[in-house]
Amino acid sequence: MDREGPTRRDGGRHQRGQQAEQDACAHLTGHGLRLLTTNYRCRGGEIDLVMEDGRTLVFVEVRMRRHQRFGGALESIDGHKRRRLLVAARHYLQACAKQRNARFDVVTVDGQGRLEWIRNAFEADAW
Repeated sequence: MDREGPTRRDGGRHQRGQQAEQDACAHLTGHGLRLLTTNYRCRGGEIDLVMEDGRTLVFVEVRMRRHQRFGGALESIDGHKRRRLLVAARHYLQACAKQRNARFDVVTVDGQGRLEWIRNAFEADAW
């Protein structure tokens, strides 16, 4: 039996997540950032978008929440998620971009498709 798209039963969440990432990327490139890669994965972490803002490397986490019932998109980036982002960012820096200034941005998308770009959303305690 052939299936198109994701095989998991996620109610379309995967497709909505991909669309949110595409919308976030379009928004950021419209503001002058340049896309380097999407969905950068390594053991222990993943980064949705890796972009450049001038000479600064930007690691972007895209969070979508259809409603606020369980908290907003930004609140969903807890300490565990930050650690996973940091692992992936360190890996990227070692593999691809030594000695670069970097920051973590977050783009949130609500149930109506409104985007909010939060520059320098959190600090990496120790690079």
